Amino acid sequence: MELQFLTTATDASAVSFVSPLIMILVMILFMWLFIYRPQKKQQQKETEMRNSLEIGDEVTTIGGIIGRVIAIKEDTFVMETGSDRTKIRFRRAAIQSIEKLNMENAPQK
Repeated sequence: MELQFLTTATDASAVSFVSPLIMILVMILFMWLFIYRPQKKQQQKETEMRNSLEIGDEVTTIGGIIGRVIAIKEDTFVMETGSDRTKIRFRRAAIQSIEKLNMENAPQK
């Protein structure tokens, strides 16, 4: 009689251990699908945008400075701002957005 009681108790403890484990795995899957994966895609898009920087592009920095790119080095670029043509050097990581230079609609001389 005691043997049946012990097997029933171990079966119940095994079931009570598996249920929280399944919930933890579901939560991890949820976090990966809705948090980590979209963030990774956004970072990849931003990296591609910063790597596509070319001379003549109009750039807005994360500080709100707007200007045209006049020189590019490995991890930095030089931007010319305003009518007084002030030149400022930035890191590529400081780029918030890039507006590409459109050569098709440029006036021809």
